Order: sequence, then structure tokens, then C-alpha cells
Amino acid sequence: MKLKEYKYKINGVKFNVGVGDLVDNKIHVEVNGVAYNVELDEDNKPVAAKKLNEPKRPEAAPRTETGEKVIAKPAQASGSAAAVKSPLPGTIMSFSVKVGDTVKIGDTVCVLEAMKMENDVHTTKAGTVKQILVSVGDAILEGTDIMIIE
Repeated sequence: MKLKEYKYKINGVKFNVGVGDLVDNKIHVEVNGVAYNVELDEDNKPVAAKKLNEPKRPEAAPRTETGEKVIAKPAQASGSAAAVKSPLPGTIMSFSVKVGDTVKIGDTVCVLEAMKMENDVHTTKAGTVKQILVSVGDAILEGTDIMIIE
């Protein structure tokens, strides 16, 4: 009798299973070389296999009450102002400056969490913080203007 061979892993234990044909509600089964004659109850009738629906993958971006993604869109700085841009996509964790503060080139202005790592965001221009364009907890894209410095 030819058996269909299957390999299973249950709770970390490997099983080699051979299953014979169903004849008169009986099946010959071998599990790791040990033979079993399995008899099905009369209630067990073969049914067509059904494909299970795959679970939906969770969205990376949080959503508002209306269902819109919470993502700050890049804004354009004007005049002699320079924008501090997000170096990578992530979530704003905290700010170390507020509107009106004076900053030097290279000062840390906020912390951005990306892939479970906290990243300091630094200024590329000295000046005064004129506007903060995002809030703590916002999910932002790479290149998003975080604040304006004049």
C-alpha cells in the first residue's frame, strides 16, 4: 500500500506521517514509523477543502476617528527661513525646543522614533524657531518639515 508522506512539526517536535487511502471508513496511518489503523466515525464525511481568509495586515500609520491616516505632509518653508526635515519616517517622541528658542547649527531639536530606535534630529541652520509644524505622537514621512527656523 502506497502512503502519502507528510512532515509536521507540533510544539517543536517533528513528525513524519504517512497516510493511506480511505477505504470503508478506515485509513492506514504511520507516525514516525509506528503503524495505526484509524477508523473514522460514520459522521465524518469528506468535505472539500476551503481556503481560509488571510488576516488583514495592520496599517503602519495610526488613523483618526474618521479613518484617515495620521501623517504630517511635507510643508514648504518660505523666504530666508529653513525647515528642519525628518531624516527618515517615524513618530515624533519629544521636542527639546519651543517656538522662540534660539538654536545653533547641529543642535538637537526633537527625537524621532523609527523602527524602535530613538533618533535625534538636528538643525542645519542657526536662528530662531519660528514655527513647529508637527506634534508629539505624529507619524511623519521622510522629508517632512518638522519646524521652521529663521
